[in-house]
Amino acid sequence: METNNQGDHYLSSLKNALRILNSFSMDEPEKKVSEISSSLGLNKSTVSRTMATLASEGFVYKDPETKKYRLGLSILTLSGVVNSSMDIYQESQPILNELVETLGETAHISVLDHLDVIYLHKVECNHPVRFLTHVGRRNPPYCTSSGKVLLAFSNEAVLHSVIEKGLDKYSKNTITDPLKLHANLREVKKNGYASSVEELLDGVTSIAAPIYDYKGKVIAALSIVGPKQRIPSHKIQGIAKKVISAGLEISRNMGYRKID
Repeated sequence: METNNQGDHYLSSLKNALRILNSFSMDEPEKKVSEISSSLGLNKSTVSRTMATLASEGFVYKDPETKKYRLGLSILTLSGVVNSSMDIYQESQPILNELVETLGETAHISVLDHLDVIYLHKVECNHPVRFLTHVGRRNPPYCTSSGKVLLAFSNEAVLHSVIEKGLDKYSKNTITDPLKLHANLREVKKNGYASSVEELLDGVTSIAAPIYDYKGKVIAALSIVGPKQRIPSHKIQGIAKKVISAGLEISRNMGYRKID
C-alpha cells in the first residue's frame, strides 16, 4: 500500500513536471537545466531528474550540442488532440478566415487563464506588417481588447483579482486606475465590444467581441489586431460591428440562441 509520504512525493514530482512544461513558451522555446532551476526556484538535481523522465516519454528533447531542452513530439500530439476536440476551434475556423479576408487584419480567439489572456487560435493576415502574437502567448487582460471583453462579462471576483495583481503600465494609454478600468468595462458590456488603442503596444489597435456558449455565458473573445494607421479611430465602430457579427456567428455554431 502506498504511504502518505510516497503519495506526497509523487504529487510533488508531478507538480514540478507540469510547472516545468508550462515554463516553455514561444518567447523561451529552449532552456538549460540551470535556467529552469533559477526561474522556478527548484533544485538543479530535481530539475535534471524530472527532465530525464520527461525526455524518456517524448515530452521534451535535449539538444546534444547546446544541452538545452525544448518541448518534444508528445506535446505536439496532445496539442493536435486538443485542437481537434475543441468545438470553438472547429466552429470558428471558416468564420475567422472570412473575417481576416474582409478586414485584412489578423484575428485571434482567446480566453482567460490564471488572470492572463491566452491565445487559442490565430489566423494571420497577408499584410507585411505583422505582430508578435502566437497561439499560447499570454497578455495582461486589462490592456487588451479581448481581455477587456472577458473581464467585462466575468464576475467581480475575477476583476478584483486582476486589479490586486497590479495594473502595470505597458504604454502611454494603459489604464492603471481601477476606477477608470471599472468605467471602461461598463462601457464594453453596454456596447458589446472592446477596443484597445495603443494600450499594450504603441501603434497597435485591437477590437474584440464576445463568444457565447449555448447557455449564454461568455467563454471566449474574438479579436482583430492591426497597426493604428490601418485602424484609425473613426473606423473602430464599423470594424467592431463586423467583429461582433462574426462572434455571434461562432456563438450560434456553439449552440447559442439569443432571446430578445
